[in-house]
Amino acid sequence: MANSTIKNDKYKKARGGRSKLLNISCADCGTHICLYQKDGPGILKRMYLDRISKSEYENQQNYSLTDIAQLTCPQCKSHLGTPIIYKKESRLAYRLFVGSVSKKTNKKD
Repeated sequence: MANSTIKNDKYKKARGGRSKLLNISCADCGTHICLYQKDGPGILKRMYLDRISKSEYENQQNYSLTDIAQLTCPQCKSHLGTPIIYKKESRLAYRLFVGSVSKKTNKKD
């Protein structure tokens, strides 16, 4: 996903085959955190590590849970989320704190 293309895999298919790219930013100061591929409908409760790009937090999906940094804003240092293993799929993710991030749909050029 380094070039901002949508991943097309079993997780996307399991959620209805619809995805969108979201620009994620800190709700407190507005600093850009990452570009995130959201699969399926619903609110953003967690961000899977294999869906994060354009960020210092990308490419962590092969780390162990204890080696993954907390999700914090690089500007204001707000704590935005904590690393978890999503048990239903055994996937590493950040569980987001309610109201910690804002998101905008990434418009394609």
